[in-house]
Amino acid sequence: MSGHSKWSTIKHKKGAADAKRGQLFTKLAREIMVAARNGDPNPEMNFRLRLAVDNAKSLNMPKDNIDRAITRGSGGGGDSAALEEISYEAYGPGGAGIIVQALTDNKNRTAAEVRAQITRAGGNLAGAGAVSWNFENKGLITVEVNDGDPDDIALEIVDAGAEDVDVDGSTVQVTAPYENFAQVKTGVEALTGIIVESGEVALVPTTLVPLGDKGAMQTLRLLDALEELDDVSKVYSNGDFPDEVLEKYAGEVVT
Repeated sequence: MSGHSKWSTIKHKKGAADAKRGQLFTKLAREIMVAARNGDPNPEMNFRLRLAVDNAKSLNMPKDNIDRAITRGSGGGGDSAALEEISYEAYGPGGAGIIVQALTDNKNRTAAEVRAQITRAGGNLAGAGAVSWNFENKGLITVEVNDGDPDDIALEIVDAGAEDVDVDGSTVQVTAPYENFAQVKTGVEALTGIIVESGEVALVPTTLVPLGDKGAMQTLRLLDALEELDDVSKVYSNGDFPDEVLEKYAGEVVT
């Protein structure tokens, strides 16, 4: 499994650990609200909402919270109309590209907070398109194999339409074409012997930037700091992180 794929897996495990904190549920609720606002309030008819709800469930968000967020987003009260989707592009301290996506009701506040974290870490903001040209929309699914051979399961996932699979122990990281993601996710969920831990539409880099130990750890800590900001929903990077640095980082953030 590449250093970038391992980072994606660690991010989900960190999210599960962070589920004890109220901040994560607030972010999950915002994503559900916006998905419901911009489409059908029925998750079966709105794939973005289905993904948001599935992700919230995987991180143990209570059903009442999920239902309340859908109601607020679909016009049943709340402040979803004030939330804007914005993104920022930057370069980290090791030279890797970074994309920050946010849901905010105050763009000036969010921009100032994002800029402060990036500058403090030794990175710098970039103009629109400077980093994003190197990313593509893909469907990402993280699967935990609990019965069977992960390599055999990976082949079944490819047969279900996956574009790429990356096996690390009992974990399979699945990449699917954006336009076929709904069908691939449904096919993967129908397989036996697995648990689908997460599924999301994500920006995946087309090329990676190898990072040395120091730059890799600085970048990982910056990505973590950005994700801790209240308005930030997702952070992406094209950094390729050394295994030993990822192991140290995982020990720091996943408890």
